[in-house]
Amino acid sequence: MGTFQGEFLSSTWRLATNARQMPDEYALSILNLLSMKGISSDNIDSISICSVVPPVTQVFEHLCKNYFSAQTLIVGAGTKTGIKILYDNPRDVGTDRIVDAAAAYNLYSGPLIIVDFGTVTVFDAITSKGEYLGGALAPGLTMGATAMVENTSILRRVELITPIDPIGKNTPHAMQSGLVLGHIDMVEGMIKRFKQELGQNAKVIATGGLSDLITENSSMFDNVNQDLTLIGLKLIYNMNLANQGRKEAP
Repeated sequence: MGTFQGEFLSSTWRLATNARQMPDEYALSILNLLSMKGISSDNIDSISICSVVPPVTQVFEHLCKNYFSAQTLIVGAGTKTGIKILYDNPRDVGTDRIVDAAAAYNLYSGPLIIVDFGTVTVFDAITSKGEYLGGALAPGLTMGATAMVENTSILRRVELITPIDPIGKNTPHAMQSGLVLGHIDMVEGMIKRFKQELGQNAKVIATGGLSDLITENSSMFDNVNQDLTLIGLKLIYNMNLANQGRKEAP
């Protein structure tokens, strides 16, 4: 979540998603976070949202209606994004992936490979013409770590950090090697494959909560931008609703 003042991204926060949380509960958290920055709900002129969890989307629609007097855009089918989707079924592409693509293409031009390190590690390919070709999905680092612990009887959770050596001398280090270094090798291999199709001049952009852990151990990335989704939401809001209201969008 973030707030803009004009075109400047002034504040950002990270909140966990809970499909069971009610609109009033989310509102309490959000209003408190805004208040800590000296922002009241009356200061919010417009809101832009993307979500890949329909029940959560409905919760935030309700929240925005009840707690903010702001024009709200929910990115979905029919929303102008500046990105032509060449996926077999465009509706199957998560809106977060298209929002990221719109931001990255606007910032860096194409061709582009975007790697989003979240619960799932997502690879997206964008052509020099701003066309979304498609991508790849792989289990994210935390998902892999959770699966190892939950499906074995002797492995315990470990901190996701880079081990000193790839050959672990104890079980935690061995897990860190497989999880972190193995994930890096997978990511680099996928980037090489994508470049074979997009061209070797394709820029590689990292985003997502675990991007720093990967990019500090790899030379494959041209840029790291943790705010890609927020920038994309602002850009898409401007394309669709900015002329109908004021121009500040969280």
